[in-house]
Amino acid sequence: MALYVSSACFCGFSQKRVERIKAVASEGFATVKTEEEKVKLGGSDLKVTKLGIGAWSWGDTSYWNNFEWDDRKMKAAKGAFDASIDVGITLFDTAEVYGSRFSFGAINSETLLGRFIKERKEKNPEVEVAVATKFAALPWRFGRQSVITALKDSLCRLGLSSVDLYQLHWPGVWGNEGYIDGLGDAVEMGLVKAVGVSNYSEKRLREAYEKLKKRGIPLASNQVNYSLLYRLPEENGVKAACDELGVTLIAYSPIAQGALTGKYTPGNPPTGPRGRIYTPEFLAKLQPLLNRIMEIGQNYDKTPTQVVLNWLICQENVVPIPGAKNAEQAKEFSGALGWRLTDDEINELRSLASETKPVIGFPVENL
Repeated sequence: MALYVSSACFCGFSQKRVERIKAVASEGFATVKTEEEKVKLGGSDLKVTKLGIGAWSWGDTSYWNNFEWDDRKMKAAKGAFDASIDVGITLFDTAEVYGSRFSFGAINSETLLGRFIKERKEKNPEVEVAVATKFAALPWRFGRQSVITALKDSLCRLGLSSVDLYQLHWPGVWGNEGYIDGLGDAVEMGLVKAVGVSNYSEKRLREAYEKLKKRGIPLASNQVNYSLLYRLPEENGVKAACDELGVTLIAYSPIAQGALTGKYTPGNPPTGPRGRIYTPEFLAKLQPLLNRIMEIGQNYDKTPTQVVLNWLICQENVVPIPGAKNAEQAKEFSGALGWRLTDDEINELRSLASETKPVIGFPVENL
């Protein structure tokens, strides 16, 4: 047993690996039952479900949840976690900045995920979860040790001795070589099973891949904004580079923050900051695409959400991580698994989507 002390918390870690996934089947939904139904992340040994759950909204008051977090939303998030496990979706993606302490009333997403895992294990010790979290490349963080320090703080909040995937959340303005060194150190210290990056351009992706390769460590993933509505990874070389190098593309905002679900209309746009992105004017132009998505879904007895998630899975080498706020959403996501759109449908949807001007992405993608 080694004791690691950081500026944020005191925590004891054992060097023992966190156990792997054992998915629980739930009647009526697509479930992941065997290792063969999972996918390897890049060249790593880590196997995960073909679809994961994003925990960006859990505890957040700066972008989601109408700027407030309460017990009702807490119970809904816990329901989303439990329902995901029940249908066999066992990959959860969080980050140290989700539910930032700098946001009034927020609770850190890592803390919530760790709590949910602990409570679930108290009922069923055999349940296992694959946890992915991220390092924030803040301008005052320098060098490889900053990555290890931040990782240990994340482990404290999660209540874990290691995580399955640790990612650089975005490229820093400076210090990226040190950050990559820190990822390699984390692997060698046994604190993570696999490492990845997020919001990395093709150039930065290749640089990170080569630097880790020299240490014999595979770059497992690049997590980027990717959906039927936002296909920049196809246009800027990131998707092609991931496929070439054997790096898994993890797709965040895969349902365009709800815009592709059919839930929102020109007369009922999303609230909060999303309402400034997905405006009534934008949603009006989106209706022909949404109508066709709905028509295709009816042929398969699938919802629009399940259709657009399946579209991403059909791109190959892509693991979508939609955000689930409640149990109903988590169960619905599982319906994207176990079937496949035809090539004609895939191409038709891409063609229709290209007629809609894409929304603005995360600016750091261009760093």
